[in-house]
Amino acid sequence: MPINYVRRLTGRQRAAQANRHLGIALAFVAGAANAGGFLAVKQYTSHMTGIVSSAADDIALGAFDAALDCAGAFLAFLAGAACCAIMVNFARRRQLHSEFALPLLLEAVLLLAFGVMGARLQAIDVIVLPATVTLLCFMMGLQNAVITKLSNAEIRTTHMTGIVTDLGIEAGKALYWNRDSQAVPRVAADWRRMRILGALLLSFFIGALAGAFGFKLVGFGATLPLAAVLLLLAIVPILDDLRSRPH
Repeated sequence: MPINYVRRLTGRQRAAQANRHLGIALAFVAGAANAGGFLAVKQYTSHMTGIVSSAADDIALGAFDAALDCAGAFLAFLAGAACCAIMVNFARRRQLHSEFALPLLLEAVLLLAFGVMGARLQAIDVIVLPATVTLLCFMMGLQNAVITKLSNAEIRTTHMTGIVTDLGIEAGKALYWNRDSQAVPRVAADWRRMRILGALLLSFFIGALAGAFGFKLVGFGATLPLAAVLLLLAIVPILDDLRSRPH
């Protein structure tokens, strides 16, 4: 992957094409982490809708321990997003090239730790299960906040509900019959946006397949390639900062 291309993907200077390409790459990572994580902890961690609903169900059924676990997952996702905002604003105030790369580096480190330590701790389910869910939710919150901030909330990567909704809206526009050819404005689908949304959805699905099969075959070690991808995406702007600020 050419250095200048990586620099455009995660550097401070943003372009719409770079946002789309980075979004597709991160959707793959999110899909893999979400599907592989489900095989590890029997819970999806990339979206809060199900977790909040599960908490309500658990409270209604009197399963307060399970409700507390859901609350912990929710707070971890929230903390991940907040951590991203802190890191981005810290870097932005200091005019660092790596304002968006630093959260991705942190996610890579957490994935690496999860992959290395997970297999050793797997036998201690009572400790590992809540900790794993918390860690995965924190990473998903972190990643979702990164792409949200750099794309001005135009791209999401960790959950597909909004993407499928937007695809449905554009499909409805495409199927709409403009009976009056003189009517203004005409109802027309944004085919460029549909291609972007479709690419994000496909990337998430392919990542989910890779994550599920990877975890099934090699267990927690399947997270190591994902960490490597994130590290590759983050490293160039970070090295730019190190070169320009040797102290």
